[in-house]
Amino acid sequence: MASDQNLIELYLEMILTERAASLNTIQSYTRDLEQFIASVPQVTDDILLNAGRDDLRKYLSLIEKAGFAPSTAARKLSCLRQFFKFLYAEGIRSDNPALDLESPHIGRSLPKLLSEDEVSTLLDQAEQRAKKSGHVNDLRFRALLELLYATGLRVSELVSLPRNTFRSGEPYIYVRGKGDKERLVPLSKRALASVNDYIDVMTSAKDVKGRQKYPASGQKWLFSSRGKRGHLTRHRFAQLLKAAAVNAGIAPSGISPHVLRHAFATHLLSNGADLRAVQKMLGHADISTTQIYTHVLEERLKSLVLHKHPLVK
Repeated sequence: MASDQNLIELYLEMILTERAASLNTIQSYTRDLEQFIASVPQVTDDILLNAGRDDLRKYLSLIEKAGFAPSTAARKLSCLRQFFKFLYAEGIRSDNPALDLESPHIGRSLPKLLSEDEVSTLLDQAEQRAKKSGHVNDLRFRALLELLYATGLRVSELVSLPRNTFRSGEPYIYVRGKGDKERLVPLSKRALASVNDYIDVMTSAKDVKGRQKYPASGQKWLFSSRGKRGHLTRHRFAQLLKAAAVNAGIAPSGISPHVLRHAFATHLLSNGADLRAVQKMLGHADISTTQIYTHVLEERLKSLVLHKHPLVK
């Protein structure tokens, strides 16, 4: 009989090969399933084969008591539903204990916002620091920041851009996103210039022995690092972004790579961009995901009328 770990590996292999699941999805599902196993009394080594509906309900209750957001609880439940559906479909289990479990209520939350002035301050300070120091790390951060706001890439897509993404100064790049789908993303002149400045310094950098420090033949990633992944991590970029926010007088709690992705979409729409075009650039499979930004604009307009209209007292 297969162990819990074997069943998890079997399921992850399926979503990796058949659904082209990302590394982030694999890691997230692994954590969720292992967390569920840990919540069940250890009466058997085959928890995933024997867990019942009451076990799942108790697990969801523990999540709620632990203070997880409803959206996080819903994601964890979705993972369990898909996993047990897989076991049932494969004939590994004769029942599906996750069937008909109620989902936690999720309110529609609007994204955090950065104003155009705040983003401009961030970009200008990053540019000034990079030009003043000329250091490859400052040039790298400026390029990351300019690219993120110019393209709205997911942070995982941004930090893992291959080195050969930028060729011959083309004003666009091809990005491989969720589900291994490729999309065309246009670039602003400012973003392209910041990347070229970074590449020029990176390729000309020498080590203490006078050798090329970042040889193209040995660098797969544009934003390479010495970590085991070979490129800058999402976590490290988020740290650098918060530090830059402090220097710009912006509360670090209100900024993240994802907030800048929101700013990209919101500022485009507020300046007249087409919703479908924004959907394609963001890589959203469903336009309903992109439509949340129209709600953001509606809230801003309501606030403007309530606080600025001369007839509203």
